[in-house]
Amino acid sequence: MMNTPIGIFDSGYGGLTVFRSIADRLPQYNYIYLGDNARSPYGDHSFDTIYRYTLECVEWLFAQGCELVILACNTASAKALRTIQQKDLPFKYPGKRVLGVIRPTAEVIGDFTANKTVGVMGTRGTINSQSYLLEINKFFSDIKVHQQSCPMWVPLIENNEHLQSGADFFINEYCDQLMQQSEAIDCVLLACTHYPLLLPKLKTVFPDYINILTQGEIVATSLVSYLERHPEMEGKLGRGGTRAFYTSGDPQTFDERASIFFGEELKSGKM
Repeated sequence: MMNTPIGIFDSGYGGLTVFRSIADRLPQYNYIYLGDNARSPYGDHSFDTIYRYTLECVEWLFAQGCELVILACNTASAKALRTIQQKDLPFKYPGKRVLGVIRPTAEVIGDFTANKTVGVMGTRGTINSQSYLLEINKFFSDIKVHQQSCPMWVPLIENNEHLQSGADFFINEYCDQLMQQSEAIDCVLLACTHYPLLLPKLKTVFPDYINILTQGEIVATSLVSYLERHPEMEGKLGRGGTRAFYTSGDPQTFDERASIFFGEELKSGKM
């Protein structure tokens, strides 16, 4: 048995919410988390820039011994995943795999809406890519998708201002703009891994009948299924339960903020 870790990548801190769910569900495996904090946020960058940044980080994780990498970042999944899967892996890394967060979510979102009408809230990059609209339509052609970009939410969360009263204007504004698109919306997908930290406030803004969907549990469940279907990959994974954290930014700053997302203190190294 090899000692291969699972790599988990995000443009910053948000992927730690997905990592938390994965580690809780599959604590036996070894993990390496990489946050590209020096170049975060990704949301407003071009497709080409996000592809280049994401590929550099994926290749760094490969160099650390990862055979399987999860893009726990909606913007990277929307703008870089398909190109990496089709252009880079077959020719440069044929034995390695990179998975995202959009497809697993699209596959199950139909279970959470009775009205067949969902709202998607994300960064400008994710929303402008139309990735959720396209992926959901592949699995549920009868579901209507309404989208809302929320450019101020990530900065508020990363500066730990999201639960302060000053954040209420931007939370209410984006939620109102989404709900004005359709009164039939009964499921709202938080299509950014930062956004689960807003749940306490979002639950007071949205009506009780709306399902607010976060991605951590969905991605963790999807990974369990993937490893069951791919024993050749699962057999390579180390089972020491180790967790290593790296950032392209300042490790001290990362450590101070990351606990908000991961739910415990951690110590990171420089990429």
